[in-house]
Amino acid sequence: MNTIRIAKAILKPMLALTLTAALTLPAMADGIGTARPTSRIKDLVDIEGVRENQLIGYGLVVGLNGTGDSLNNAPFTLQSLQAMLERLGVNTRGASMRTKNVAAVMVTANLPAFATQGTRMDVSVSALGDAASLQGGTLLVTPLLGADGEVYAVGQGPVAIAGFEASGAAASVTRGVPTSGRISNGGLIEREIQFALAGARELRLSLRNPDLTTARRIANTINDFLGPRVAESIDPATVVLRRPENASENMVSLLTQIEQLRVEPDQQARVVIDEQSGIIVMGADVRVSTVAVAQGNLTVTIAESPAVSQPAPLSDGQTVVVPRTDVTVTDDSNRQLAVLRESVSLQELVDGLNALGIGPRDLIAILQAIKAAGALQAEIEVM
Repeated sequence: MNTIRIAKAILKPMLALTLTAALTLPAMADGIGTARPTSRIKDLVDIEGVRENQLIGYGLVVGLNGTGDSLNNAPFTLQSLQAMLERLGVNTRGASMRTKNVAAVMVTANLPAFATQGTRMDVSVSALGDAASLQGGTLLVTPLLGADGEVYAVGQGPVAIAGFEASGAAASVTRGVPTSGRISNGGLIEREIQFALAGARELRLSLRNPDLTTARRIANTINDFLGPRVAESIDPATVVLRRPENASENMVSLLTQIEQLRVEPDQQARVVIDEQSGIIVMGADVRVSTVAVAQGNLTVTIAESPAVSQPAPLSDGQTVVVPRTDVTVTDDSNRQLAVLRESVSLQELVDGLNALGIGPRDLIAILQAIKAAGALQAEIEVM
């Protein structure tokens, strides 16, 4: 008997603990499932001064297998070729040049932030004249200029293209774009853009999707982590970050600490519409009030089926074409009003719109009409 009592005394608290755990786990799971998504600050903002710079240049691609520019139709290619040969000590003035192995190209590249002298970057090459393909060509030394007219890099190397062209006497096949290509590590950086990031006392963080609430949340998160008055949101697109007076780290260390902080971004209720392709994108906060919608299309179909009237044999008649036109009108008169209930979530709104049984292009017109009626609590942006 004593053994049974001891066993009951031990099992009773264990059963109670097991029951409590079984009731707690689903509640915790529900809490995890309803958690709002968050993003890192480094994924939400751009840092002042940390940016790429666009470069452009004009050059020549040589070594093409008869697919280059026609020198008679592209005089700039002829002039560039003659100028290049003269710089190399070859006099071609007055000579007739008929080569089709050269093409004039525009060379573009993005100079990475904090790129140092002597490092390499990728460059893109695009034909400027009537060249058919750049396959097998090599870009000659081409200076790449910035917006200030200064040379920041030099491009050269074999061009790799993703497309090709094959043609015969009566047919041709073209896949991709054979008149543009890329040179991996084809740009050599010759000049650096100086920017003292480590010694900066103040920087601006620019939001990629400007929003007042998101900017305020970013500033509050940084202040909670580093201390008060370190970050301040001054407008929907900018958060000012100030290095504390007593901070021993420089600005690079400060940015490293805050870029991993997580913030819940907010977004404006918006419906984006592309009428050309029939694409509709809705934000999570789009809401609609209760409205009644009726949709019907007027379709007019015209079919031409002309008939040929032949005269009787050995008669003096003529062969004539008798026109026959069939016109059919469909107005979808069986369509009735459908009630679109007030939605509290994006899924309910989508379900209500799908219940109307209409296509994307008709849905675009319905959304615009609901907005005009004042029942759509969202901004409509037409691309």
